[in-house]
Amino acid sequence: MYTKESADRFIEENKHLLRQDYRLQYHLMAEYGWMNDPNGFIHYGGMYHLFYQHYPYEPYWGPMHWGHAVSRDLIRWDYLPVALAPGEGFDKDGCFSGSAIEHEGRLVLMYTGHTVTGPDKDRDYKQAQGLAVSEDGVRFDKWVGNPVIRYDQIPDGVSRKDFRDPKVFRRDGHYYTVLGSNDGRGRGLVLLYRSDDLTEWEFVSIAAMSDGTLGDNWECPDLLPLGGRDVLILSPQRVPSQGNNYRNLHSTTSMIGKLDLESGKFSYDHYCPVDYGFDFYAPQTASDPWGRRIVIGWMDMWENEMPTQRGHGWAGAMTLPREILQDGDRLIYRPVGEIVAYRRNPHKAYDVDVEGERVMKVSGDSYELKVVFDAGDALEFGLKLRTGGDEETVLSYRPEHSLFRFNRDRSGIGPGGERRASVELEGGKLALRIFVDRSSVEVFIGRGEKVMTGRIYPGERSLGIKAYAVGACRIESFEKWDIG
Repeated sequence: MYTKESADRFIEENKHLLRQDYRLQYHLMAEYGWMNDPNGFIHYGGMYHLFYQHYPYEPYWGPMHWGHAVSRDLIRWDYLPVALAPGEGFDKDGCFSGSAIEHEGRLVLMYTGHTVTGPDKDRDYKQAQGLAVSEDGVRFDKWVGNPVIRYDQIPDGVSRKDFRDPKVFRRDGHYYTVLGSNDGRGRGLVLLYRSDDLTEWEFVSIAAMSDGTLGDNWECPDLLPLGGRDVLILSPQRVPSQGNNYRNLHSTTSMIGKLDLESGKFSYDHYCPVDYGFDFYAPQTASDPWGRRIVIGWMDMWENEMPTQRGHGWAGAMTLPREILQDGDRLIYRPVGEIVAYRRNPHKAYDVDVEGERVMKVSGDSYELKVVFDAGDALEFGLKLRTGGDEETVLSYRPEHSLFRFNRDRSGIGPGGERRASVELEGGKLALRIFVDRSSVEVFIGRGEKVMTGRIYPGERSLGIKAYAVGACRIESFEKWDIG
């Protein structure tokens, strides 16, 4: 038996054992143990609430709980008691991902209950959807009528096992939720259900389905209005690579289109990655009172090495929260403005000529960089971060191929590899906004039309920053702040 109380007690008794060397300074992590998907992201009661998939007892995936943290500014987070733990019924083997909504002043969580049905826990299972309700935004009680969307409400032609990750929203006087699944024949899909009261649900339609090129199972769908249109963000599993895109085993993609509430169909013309790096999965969005739509994702990737699982007591982190903006037929992403308040120790330099390698006068392990390169005649140019000894994380650009690269082959003890993104210069210039936080790098390219995220695990003495060029280029501006 798992309980919220035993989880909280274990965390309190063991969190002092954590090793701190790769702990992030301005990103959300679990207090202790394992963290994956963000859940229940909402602005409620004057605070941002973020829940997360959590196994509090070890830095490994286990029977899922819901961790819970709150923030006034999306940067500094305070931990609250564990919100959900596996029970005795439909969720006895895990409280999987879901979302949150305010209903009659209460904070309501909608989540997936997971039940293992046979000897092979990876193949023998079933899933259904339930609710938990809080009067104060802190303590949650599971609804006595759970599950509210049962196994027998799965339509024909849809997986009898993969049926999860409800994202609930209200539109035109009704509640709706989208759920991730597949057709059992290699095509991921999203289901749409409707309710008047959150407790009685009816199936509307298969809202969208892969054509066979976008993964065999769709997870964590999020359907949101933006700029007069609808955006569907989801995490497809096992997407075959498409050129430089979708190079990870599992990916995240976005589609701009329109949801027809009568037919339940979501129509769209094209899709594109949400993040072009290594470690970004299962994002969830929330709106806030200032009209922003903010997205946050899990800053790790399934079936990848996670060095902090060995002797550190924790694994998993969230990305820096990002504002989503619509720019014609594409989305752009910007770090939330609140991060500026955490800047310390400014350093600025202008008109810096680079030919070969140049050591910059600043260093660190938790900082923000804003850099504008004038490409000049360089065949290649970029930055080397967290340098020291043989270690470096390389961000580079090749004008001839309009190609930006993020290489972590020499980034420390974690996994290596390279991710690439097609990027056009604007007036011969490349603008980068980079956030480094001990064991993470997030790169916002241009105006935020491309973002690349990756975990790195360099030694504690690898603190240097270098610029380099093959040929000659110029750094028009170089700005650095420690983030503290």
